[in-house]
Amino acid sequence: MNGGAPLNTALSPTPELLGDGPEPLASMPAPSYSPEPKPGITVHSANAYRWNRRRYSRARRTVDIWSFVLRLLGARWLYGKRWSYRGVITPDKQALRRRKQAIWIRETLLELGPTFIKVGQLFSTRADLFPAEYVEELSKLQDRVPAFDYEQVEEIIQADLGKPIPDLFRSFDPIPLAAASLGQVHRAQLHSGEEVVVKVQRPGLKQLFQIDLSILRGIAHYFQNHPDWGRGRDWLGIYEECCRILWEEIDYLNEGRNADTFRRNFRGEDWVKVPRVYWRYASPRVLTLEYMPGIKISHYDALEASGLDRKRLAQLGARAYLHQLLNDGFFHADPHPGNIAVSPDGSLIFYDFGMMGQVQVATRERLMVTFMGVAQRDADLVVASLVDLGALVAVDDMGPVRRSIQYILDNFMDQPFEEQSVTAIGDDLYAIAYDQPFRFPATFTFVMRAFSTLEGVGKGLDPDFNFMEAAKPFATQLMASGNSPNSTTDTLFGELGRQAAQMSSTALGLPRRLEDTLDKLDRGDIRVRVRSIETDRILRRVSGVNMATNYTLLVGAFILSATILLVYEYLWLAIAAAAVAAIAGFALMRLLLRMGRADRLP
Repeated sequence: MNGGAPLNTALSPTPELLGDGPEPLASMPAPSYSPEPKPGITVHSANAYRWNRRRYSRARRTVDIWSFVLRLLGARWLYGKRWSYRGVITPDKQALRRRKQAIWIRETLLELGPTFIKVGQLFSTRADLFPAEYVEELSKLQDRVPAFDYEQVEEIIQADLGKPIPDLFRSFDPIPLAAASLGQVHRAQLHSGEEVVVKVQRPGLKQLFQIDLSILRGIAHYFQNHPDWGRGRDWLGIYEECCRILWEEIDYLNEGRNADTFRRNFRGEDWVKVPRVYWRYASPRVLTLEYMPGIKISHYDALEASGLDRKRLAQLGARAYLHQLLNDGFFHADPHPGNIAVSPDGSLIFYDFGMMGQVQVATRERLMVTFMGVAQRDADLVVASLVDLGALVAVDDMGPVRRSIQYILDNFMDQPFEEQSVTAIGDDLYAIAYDQPFRFPATFTFVMRAFSTLEGVGKGLDPDFNFMEAAKPFATQLMASGNSPNSTTDTLFGELGRQAAQMSSTALGLPRRLEDTLDKLDRGDIRVRVRSIETDRILRRVSGVNMATNYTLLVGAFILSATILLVYEYLWLAIAAAAVAAIAGFALMRLLLRMGRADRLP
C-alpha cells in the first residue's frame, strides 16, 4: 500500500464479502479494502511501534538503525564461517539460516517504522541484489499498523485545507476504514451529497523521513566503500532512487495527479474505473477521492456469489496492465489484490496511485533491440542492448554474462511462448543476475513484480490462466511497432537499414582502427591479460603442499621435543609440546581435506 490504505470497500458488510482481511479498527464489520494477510508478519513486541509518535529523536533513531545494520553485518559475516554451524556445513543449513535471517529482517523493518517498511517493500523487487529468501520475506511486508487519533486528523485537515471538518464535510466518520504506515482512510460525505473517502497522512511523517533518510545516506556510503559489498554495486544510486520514490509517495498532490492521468488513459475503456479526485479538498497531506466500492479481486467466493465471470476478470487484469505498459507507458507499480476491486457490472476498479512507473519512448525503442536479439538468439546483441538500457554494467570480462544470457535463450526459446510462466522466467533471470553485473532499473523490477503479482491473481481467478498467453497479442503489436498492416515490414526494413549503415561505418573505420592498434603495439601501450584456471589451480596446490610440509615438520619437531622432555621427566613442558603438536596436526588434516575437495572440482 502506498501513502495509506487502499480505498476499495465491500459493496455490503456481509460476511461472505469480507474475506480474510484484518480485524476491524473498531466494533464495526471489517471491509474488504484491507491487504491480504500474510502468515507470521505480526510483530509481537513491546517496541513494535516505538516510532509511532509525533516527535522523533535523531539520536534514538541513529542507535536503532545502526544497531540493526551492525547485527545484519555480523550475521552475514558468521554465515560463511564453518565453525558457526553445528557439525558439517551443508547447503540445507545455510538455506535455513538465510530463511531465519530474512524473517528477522522483515520483523525488524516493521519495528523501525514507515521509512523502513517502504524501503523493504522496494527491496522486495530487487532479486538482483538480495538472496531469494530475503526477497520472498520482504514481499510479505504489509504495513498494518495502529490508527492515529481523530484529534490529529482534525488538526491536519484544518491546517492543510484551512477550514474545520464540519465546514468541509456534511459528515465525517471518525473511525478510519483502514490504517497504514503512511496514513489512514476515513469515509465522508460532502455538503453536495457526494460520497467520498479522505486519506490523511500520519503526523510527523516528513520529519521522520528526513531523519531516517539522512542516516540511510551514511549507511549507503558505508556499503559503497565496502571492499566486498561495494564492488559492482551502485548503493548511492539505489539510495537516491529510494528517496525519490518515498518523497513522491507522501506527496498526496502527486498521487492525485497520477490518478487523473491514469483515469484519462482509460477514458475510452468502460471496463476500467478510477476514482475521481476532488481537488478542492486536496493538499500534500490530505486527498479526497470519489467513494467507489467494489469486491476485492482476490475474494473469489464473493465474486462468484455476485455472478461475475472469474475467467473474464483474469483476462481483463492482464489486458489492463499491458494496456498501461505498452500503450501508455504509464503503469501502476503496485497492483496487488488490495489495490484492485471489481464493480457490480464486472469492471475493474483501481486504487492507490502513490507508486507509478513510466516507460520512456527511448526505452521502448531500446527494448525493441533486446526483443530482436532474443528472437534471433543472439547473446551479443542482447548484451549490447542491456548495456544501452542501463540494465547491465559493462565489465572487463563479459564472458560469464554472455554465457548466462545464452543459457536463458537456449532454454526458454525452445518452449512455446504461451506455455511460459512470467514468474518462472523472472525467478531464473534474477537467480542468474544475483552477484553478476546486472543492475536492473527500478522500472524493470516494478514491471517484473507487477507481472508476477498479476499472474498469481489471474491463476487464483482462473487455474488455467497464463499471463504469457494473454500477453501474446500485445507482444505481437509491440514487435510490429504499430497497428498498420505495413508496420512490421517498415520496422524490419528500418532495422535492416540501420544495421547496414552500422556495418558500412564499421567497414570504413576498420583500416583506421587496425592502424591505431599497430601504433599502440609499437609503443607498448597494449596490455594483454591472460587468465588460466588450470595454472591457478596448480599454483594453489603447490602452495598447499608447501604449507602441508611446514605443518608436518612442526608436528614431527614438537612430538620429538615432547618425547625428549618426557624422558627427562619435564612433564608439564612435555604436555605443552604435545599440545602444540596436536594443534599443528589438526591444521594439517584440515589443509589436506581442503586440498582433496579442490582436486575433485571440475
